[in-house]
Amino acid sequence: FPYRICILVLLLQSNLSFYGTMRLLLQLSLLLPVATAFVRPTPQFVIPTSSSLKATAVDAIATLERSQAASVDSIVASIPDLSPKPDFSWTAANGISVAGSPVTLDARDAPGPANIAWLSSLSVASKLCSLTIFNGPLTNVPHLVSRVIVQGDSMQFILDFRPRAYGAYEMRRPDGTYPGPDELGRKSFEYSGARMEFDTKFGTEAVKAWLSSTVTSLQGASPYDPSPTDFDLLTRGPLFTSVTMPLTDANVATVTAAREQAVKYWISWAKDDKNQHRPGAPVNSQYVYDTKFKQNAYGALLNEYTRIFGAEDGSKLAVGDSGPLDEAYVGGGS
Repeated sequence: FPYRICILVLLLQSNLSFYGTMRLLLQLSLLLPVATAFVRPTPQFVIPTSSSLKATAVDAIATLERSQAASVDSIVASIPDLSPKPDFSWTAANGISVAGSPVTLDARDAPGPANIAWLSSLSVASKLCSLTIFNGPLTNVPHLVSRVIVQGDSMQFILDFRPRAYGAYEMRRPDGTYPGPDELGRKSFEYSGARMEFDTKFGTEAVKAWLSSTVTSLQGASPYDPSPTDFDLLTRGPLFTSVTMPLTDANVATVTAAREQAVKYWISWAKDDKNQHRPGAPVNSQYVYDTKFKQNAYGALLNEYTRIFGAEDGSKLAVGDSGPLDEAYVGGGS
């Protein structure tokens, strides 16, 4: 079309005779196909990249579930005495569902030297994928919480390495500082010591950088922490992360990789002898603290799941995911 306008203008401005004009038109008609061959064609549609594709809730949870199962297998390979707990597990044969979606739960523990009090690999098709590990009192390895919740076109990612000693994390001020001895007395030194030990062994700068990089790479992600309860604040660690984002293929892939890396961190800590029970360490007091911690964690999870899935289904999932709240063992059988 632009070429036709140019030709018309040239003809109007020229003084060619009729025959000269016809000769010029014939020559131009022969050149036009050659000229237009070098013009970049206009695309009929834009091919979306993987980051712009919207994943379906079913496919997203299925991907996360396969990855989570592989992570559990890697834990079992590293800690062979991690055994199934059939009485607490849910298989497809149990027929348990939430809002019509089937639910599965792979429950395990390792009451021997590995001292894993509870492992829960929970999945609700198209809705939820959760991995929880509570450690026993013979180790100071952090508990692991790794959870993904899908609602509509959004996905929430929760990750936390939860300290084994009370560090008064719920008292953290907006500027990152904590109350000192002028407010808490000598207890403040105990709490700061617990925080320092966690940061030195687990919440290192490398782990913080990895977590920050992960969140930054998520597309359209923003912090999401609706109405945290006292139970939430009492059980969260300094690395607690909760973000919501669009449900896209790219975000599913990033979250899947992050959850796998979190398990690798946890395995490396669990296999490190420096994190095992030290002779003379207060095992019984650690057990008492762990028991209270699990009760508080259950309270937090109950609030979260009932808010999302309703009272009946939320309670059912919280009970299953949390496991026994007080198994009377200290490094013994369960």
